[in-house]
Formats: sequence, C-alpha cells, structure tokens
Amino acid sequence: MIRAVLFDLDGTLLDRDASVRKFIRRQHERLHRHVGHIDAEEYCSAFITLDAKGYVWKDRVYAEMTERFGIHGLTPDQLLADYIAGFADSCVPFPNMIRLLDELSDRGIALGMITNGFTAFQMNNIKALGIQDYFRTLLISEREGLRKPDPAIFLRALERLGVTPEDAVFVGDHPVNDVQAAQAVGMKGVWKRDPYYDAPGTADAVIDDLSELPSFLFGCFLKKCGYPANPI
Repeated sequence: MIRAVLFDLDGTLLDRDASVRKFIRRQHERLHRHVGHIDAEEYCSAFITLDAKGYVWKDRVYAEMTERFGIHGLTPDQLLADYIAGFADSCVPFPNMIRLLDELSDRGIALGMITNGFTAFQMNNIKALGIQDYFRTLLISEREGLRKPDPAIFLRALERLGVTPEDAVFVGDHPVNDVQAAQAVGMKGVWKRDPYYDAPGTADAVIDDLSELPSFLFGCFLKKCGYPANPI
C-alpha cells in the first residue's frame, strides 16, 4: 500500500529548464548596459550549456561567461549574487503540479521532498511555487549534510515520515540520483521523463506529465478528478 510519495524538485515539480530560460533572458535585459554587446540568444544559450542542468554551480558558469564574452563592469560574484537574489522570481511549475499535490493530500498520502542544492536558494524556489505547506518533510542536501544518491538521505526522509521503503514512491527526473537511488533502498522509483537523460531501464513507471502519477499510485484513471485516462 502506498502511504507516502516523495518528490525531487528541479525537473520534477519545478520546470527548471523553463525557469532558467526565463531568468537568464530577464538578466540580459536588466543588465543590458553591461552585457548588451552579447546577442541575447547567445548569452542565454551559453548559460544553459555551462549550467549543465544545474550540476555546475553558477560561480563557475559566470566566471566562464565573463571571460568568454569580455563582460566589463560586473564581476562573476556580482552576476552570481544577481542569480541567487532573482531566480525565484522566474520559477515556473510543471503543469498540474498543484492539482496533483491536492489530490495526494486529500487521499491522506504523506508528502516529502528531497532535493540537492543550497538551503536558502532551494527554499526560496519552493516558496515561489507556493508548495511548502504540502510537505511533511523537506530535505535539502546542504542542510542535511547529505545529497542524492546517498541512500542515507532517502532513509532519513522515510524515517521522518514514519513509513517503510516498501510503502513509499519517489518521483524524479534523474535516472541515477532519483530513480535508481530510491529503488536501492526499497522504494518504488518513478521517472519524470527528461530527454536530456537516457531512460532508466529499471523505473517502476515513466510519466511525461504529473497528471499521470495517480494512475500508477492508485491503479485507476481518476476521471472524476479531471485527470486524463492514460495508463502508464
């Protein structure tokens, strides 16, 4: 019986690709006096490439961009500070996020989140999405001193929720850090498909949209809730 569902944040609930594109275009516009000599699309494309889906921290990204594009009047640290301060204003949720969290909460499912990243930065993004109150536990790698795919962070989350791995599902976009890591401790692993990664062959389910998750969890199509009847 499924008693708890835990989520990754970036690429799972937060449409990070859309959020990054939105932020970096805004940054180019706001700081046009310093970066206006760079074509907007080239500036955005370079940031997205160097960012590597968030796995390269932005101090390195902005150091490379400053050197590559000859940015003057702004240091990499100033660009980083602008990113930290302003990214939350560009957060974009995936479709059906709130409807899904409402449905799971109404069914008495305990909700948790495990995300890698810096505590203040990730909490600002969670609050920007307006979802912090849905989760009984929120584990952020900096605050916990652990990061995915370490099994200890998954076990810690389960302990805080008071459920066993067999009664829990983890939903994430990273085949190794999310799906396989959750399965390694005995949870079911659901892959939120991201074409950036190769598909995990062992995923218990694959979803393209958050609205598809209840079909896997409850074995029904939940037409009464307005979800599409697309079996996984």
